[in-house]
Amino acid sequence: MVRVSIPYARVFVDLEVADQNLRGILESKAHHVVATEDQDDLVRRALENPIGSPRLAELARGKTKIVVVTSDHTRPVPSKTTLPLLLEEIRRGNPAAEITILIATGFHRLTTENEMLKKFGEHIVRHEKIVNHDCRDEASLVEVGVLPSGGQLILNRLAMEADLLVAEGFIEPHFFAGFSGGRKSVMPGVASATTVLANHCAQFIASDYARAGVLENNPIHIDMLYAAKKANLAFILNVVIDADKKIVKAFAGDAEKAHLDGCAMVAEMSSVAAVPADIVITSNGGYPLDQNIYQAVKGMTAAEATLKEGGIIIIAAACNDGHGGQDFYDTFYNCPSAKEIYENILQTPMERTIADQWESQILARILIKHQVIMVTDQCDPKIITDMHMTHAHTLEDALQLAYQIKGHDASVTVVPDGVAVIVRA
Repeated sequence: MVRVSIPYARVFVDLEVADQNLRGILESKAHHVVATEDQDDLVRRALENPIGSPRLAELARGKTKIVVVTSDHTRPVPSKTTLPLLLEEIRRGNPAAEITILIATGFHRLTTENEMLKKFGEHIVRHEKIVNHDCRDEASLVEVGVLPSGGQLILNRLAMEADLLVAEGFIEPHFFAGFSGGRKSVMPGVASATTVLANHCAQFIASDYARAGVLENNPIHIDMLYAAKKANLAFILNVVIDADKKIVKAFAGDAEKAHLDGCAMVAEMSSVAAVPADIVITSNGGYPLDQNIYQAVKGMTAAEATLKEGGIIIIAAACNDGHGGQDFYDTFYNCPSAKEIYENILQTPMERTIADQWESQILARILIKHQVIMVTDQCDPKIITDMHMTHAHTLEDALQLAYQIKGHDASVTVVPDGVAVIVRA
């Protein structure tokens, strides 16, 4: 028997898989990287040696309105470490700077004060100016232009009126944008609902280039990069993290060049060869990425990439926040067939994209070919079954159910952290 550990909520859950069934364990090398420096030192070194840019302290000199875009409660950016150092660097060059921290909620709900305290720490929450981006608040948005795709580019007014726009984030494989980080802080991070809907349209999501680890010719990335340039995103601090959400590398500097360097490192560490199997066991990386079903679709795509036709995905995700999007839930609840959902979405033009359509499109794509068993003890099972999936309370229960369906000699591949890998055919 081989024991595997799967991240779930804030812990790991173990599962034993028989040697005769197990075909492979696909993991990012980042999970085994041992940082050679203290986390603070890694970030400071990156800030002191920016890529393709002067130091942030120099950029901050003489500026009056500085906006720092940071990730929201759904992203494991270690802001308690990174944000104080970023603010310190700004104030090194401009002690009197007027700084606003803008939370890039994208299309998500607003981050609560309690979530801010957990993410940023009490000192920053009590002493810094923090604003939640609201993609539906028209008064806080401004029209900027037209995206390469033809969609409207509408961004947060604070970001556009800043005389220095800075962003922090982290880089990991992203299931349709190629990689997270960099330009994503602007779009979808601080974009309007209209802009996000256009960028996440059915045509783009269906593109063969809209996949994990792909930037070249990726229509979603092209729009995002354009938006970041139009917003004058001047400087980024992006980190790479391990399985324990600890920083193993930091990249700072020019918004495009520093991000590309970070993506190259992540691609090298995260790329794994597919090991096709009848059953694939995975996760969404644990907290905070597995708080809802919406986010958990990301982990499913890694399993999809190494699964045999008609195979079964077992995904462990707490989903303590439920489905994660009412429109996302309603799409499945109101339609009896994943195939019908998928075909309806493909016929939807860009200008009629609805909320969470992209996540529905990808989940439907998966469910047309595969059965999904979601493992959680923190979510109402009815929500899961309403969305055309099967519920199990434990990994053991899920695996036994999968064996009953596929046979007890079925092959098994394990992808412990489905959002941390790029599965190559």
